[in-house]
Amino acid sequence: MTIEKAIFWLAVMAISLNSCSKEPKPPAERPAKRESRTPAEDTTSQGARPAAETAQSDEHRGVKTEIRNVMFRLNDKAAVHLELVSGEIWPTGKNQMPVFDDKTSFELRVTNGKISIAPEALADILNEYVFAPSDAPLKDISVSIEEGQLHIKGKLRSKGDLPFETAGTVSATADGRLRVRTEKVKAMHVPVKGVMGLFGIELAKVLNTSKTAGIETDKNDLVVELETLLPPPHLKGKIKNARIEGNRVVTFFGDGGESIPAPKEPANYMALQGNELRFGKLTMLGVDLTVLDMDPGDPLDWYQDQYQRQLAAGYSKITANFGLRSYVKDYSKLPHQRAAKRTEVENRNSLRP
Repeated sequence: MTIEKAIFWLAVMAISLNSCSKEPKPPAERPAKRESRTPAEDTTSQGARPAAETAQSDEHRGVKTEIRNVMFRLNDKAAVHLELVSGEIWPTGKNQMPVFDDKTSFELRVTNGKISIAPEALADILNEYVFAPSDAPLKDISVSIEEGQLHIKGKLRSKGDLPFETAGTVSATADGRLRVRTEKVKAMHVPVKGVMGLFGIELAKVLNTSKTAGIETDKNDLVVELETLLPPPHLKGKIKNARIEGNRVVTFFGDGGESIPAPKEPANYMALQGNELRFGKLTMLGVDLTVLDMDPGDPLDWYQDQYQRQLAAGYSKITANFGLRSYVKDYSKLPHQRAAKRTEVENRNSLRP
């Protein structure tokens, strides 16, 4: 072997040894493959919505509500007439949704409509709810409407059960409450307006309403907040106008319902739409519930405390979109109510001479 060939092979061997002594270079790093996530794991999916969206949904939990021609009972005897109401039913306190079986779990927020109450029903609420506590300033209230004025009679507890009588008109305050403007005041059947003026005494000083929620005094007027005056479920909204029509005190919200379209067919109903609602053993998501009167010839007589019996006396239908239409019997027309009414009339007749 020549010297030139030996040198050549020595060079090849050196290059080979040098290559084997080096560690192999790792392949270029690839971008990590994005793992597929289920909707519950993906924070941008519907299962775990962004915080802003969640906060927004939590803030809006109202169930859209439209009510027509419903006598909504506040107790066994007294009712307010929801002639036309548009608004929302909202859960109260820590409740996540309105629960029909608990009337303190929701309130009716009225944006538009017309609501009225008869004087007899108003007197019953004043006696059984507003002035029921033993330390209330008034008792034995009676209410009537005479010649377009609201007459209120009763007794002043703080004055030794002194009989009194007031007469006045109704209107709305600038902040959306009901004002009873007192025009006449009598005590022991004697006009006392002059006596009050003589001694500088106003109604606010005679009638201490500090312990009576929902009623304030403004000189010789009474200012009433329906939200706290009426028992639950509470009615919330700003009154735009109020007046006496026939034998009823009428309050108007918004434009009084003039902008609410009339239904295709005359009916007495309560229609509820959207969000969540629980009634009985059922929880409805995406609420689509309408309660209709089986006898539309007169207002729907609805009693929240006894609504299960009204449902049981009627029937229900499911719509093509899984909405629920419940046809109910008026509370006063339930079998036991008719029997009780008949007994009441018979007892009354037996007392007549």
